Amino acid sequence: MAVCAALEDDEVGALERIMTSRRLGPNETLVEEGQARTRVFTLTAGMLRLSVALPDGRRQITGFLMPGDYLGLADDEVHSASAEAVEPSALCAFPVRQMEALTERFPKLRDRLHHFTRAALRQAREHQLILGRLAPVEKLASFLVLLSARTVEHRLAPSPVRLPMGRGDIADYLGMTVETVSRSFTKLRNQNLIAMPDPHAIEIVDARALKAVAGLPDHGS
Repeated sequence: MAVCAALEDDEVGALERIMTSRRLGPNETLVEEGQARTRVFTLTAGMLRLSVALPDGRRQITGFLMPGDYLGLADDEVHSASAEAVEPSALCAFPVRQMEALTERFPKLRDRLHHFTRAALRQAREHQLILGRLAPVEKLASFLVLLSARTVEHRLAPSPVRLPMGRGDIADYLGMTVETVSRSFTKLRNQNLIAMPDPHAIEIVDARALKAVAGLPDHGS
């Protein structure tokens, strides 16, 4: 588990004693927005989508979790978003109260969880950055660049970048229609910035040019 990285054997053992496993099928709900937060979770396989309900009944997807990501740390007494499986997924669950007690005992564990909290806040800022883009193709380019970076960060296969979520999920994340998402994929492909070996994977052909479309700084990749 990513949460166990850099922990001592006794810390890992204490975590394992309070841990339970969960498996979810595609589109199965793990937690609902507003539900009491009794457990926190780390994703070990698959992908989760996070979403909130809008006043008009639509949903806004606020994030996608990859293996190694944590769920529930940044929330208070209730979950701030619903979490559903995009594809078959596996998780480890930890009771909140017992996890809090362990963080008091083990400073390394507390620091590790703070790292996850900072990562969740950074992803929320990235989402706001994407939504602030004006042109649809800029939003999609930003999404693909940041998703690729997260794939590398999570030590998953860097290419092709997996897109297990459907076009509807991407549209609800970017604040676009499905048709506009599809047209934006076509534009990026026609400009030879990306290749699409299948509908659920992309290869970034020209990373520098894709970052330029996204309006993101290039750090030499």
